[in-house]
Amino acid sequence: MNKIYNPKIENWEALLKRPTQTLEDIELTVNDIFSEVRSKGDSAVAKYTDLFDGVKLERFKVSSEEIEYANVSVSNELKNAIELAKSNIEKFHIAQKTSKVEVTTAVGVECWQEKRPIQKVGLYIPGGSAPLFSTILMLAIPAKLAGCKEIVLCTPPDKNGEISPAILYTAALCGVNEILKIGGIQAIAALTFGTESVPKVYKIFGPGNQFVTVAKQLATKFHVAIDMPAGPSELLVVADETADAAFVASDLLSQAEHGPDSQVILISTSKEFMEAVEKEVAVQLEELPRKEMAQKSISNSKLIYLESKELAIEIINEYGPEHLIICTANNEFYIENVANAGSVFIGNYTPESAGDYASGTNHTLPTNGFAKQYSGVNLDSFMKSMTFQKISEEGIKNIGPSIELMAEAEGLHAHKNAVTLRLNKLKK
Repeated sequence: MNKIYNPKIENWEALLKRPTQTLEDIELTVNDIFSEVRSKGDSAVAKYTDLFDGVKLERFKVSSEEIEYANVSVSNELKNAIELAKSNIEKFHIAQKTSKVEVTTAVGVECWQEKRPIQKVGLYIPGGSAPLFSTILMLAIPAKLAGCKEIVLCTPPDKNGEISPAILYTAALCGVNEILKIGGIQAIAALTFGTESVPKVYKIFGPGNQFVTVAKQLATKFHVAIDMPAGPSELLVVADETADAAFVASDLLSQAEHGPDSQVILISTSKEFMEAVEKEVAVQLEELPRKEMAQKSISNSKLIYLESKELAIEIINEYGPEHLIICTANNEFYIENVANAGSVFIGNYTPESAGDYASGTNHTLPTNGFAKQYSGVNLDSFMKSMTFQKISEEGIKNIGPSIELMAEAEGLHAHKNAVTLRLNKLKK
């Protein structure tokens, strides 16, 4: 791992750069595929599924027989683990429900706000080398709790045209309406425009590689909302000599194994601890089945020594990590001062893996510094707020003259007239 000692603040931007391709490298490919899927529908989806996933499919929709087979293929032990996670995630997200907000802003003027579910949502679930069935829990559970009527799931097939049984089992368990064997850019394009097999949705959720992230951003140009620009996974750990070096190393590797473009960073105020973590990473790396994948990611990662906690929190907020682990002698300082992070994990016995699977919080989080502007997925992500107002005769008398004056001052005389007509009628 790359070790850096007391980097100057003016060098932080370059130091904290993510290992991602430039947007221009990806945009051309994404635009071409979007155009083709929009004009040719399923035939274009089939073409790119063959090209990128190496399988020719005549039908994308998962059959009921495939779901039944998945149900008997998943072990009871894994089913129980998924049920435990589902229960905790439901508890945390149900608690996020809010009641109607009602206010009388003036006598005779009633205003209120209510939330309504987004009717049609698309869930993108990465497959490939690590089929993320846990992401279904994180997306389908709040979608169901919010009351979304149509929940469509896309996930890439393997070389045999099949989907991981764990993905199918979890999707069925969580009440997904349709499951489609489509991945990558073509999946996002299909959800954006709709095809013969894929329903058009109003909002797309889910993580993915850099191509999927750019595809989601392009979808917004076609009136489809997205949860956030969620790209390759990342983790920042701030730790000192009070932390367990083996634990910290395991956390760094847990994110590194996601893929070669993942990034992990350790910030420490102890040089000795930094050295201990580096040694532990080397030892644990040798035991990992996904060693090669993690090794590529580790080469993009950094161990950074800073001499004070004040500088440490400043660089954390500058980076804006997707995941932040805090293991220090003064955790409260970091908790109180962190401004930019997707999800925060506190103490030696709070691994990032807990949030990925079963603690109850959502693991669909902003990456690439977007934690400065975006929240992670939550119940409100699947809803929209609508405001209502009801004004009585007395109410329009109270606020009408002010509306007339303001509309006239802006030169919007039809706006003024809409009030004047009502006030004149009441005078008669």
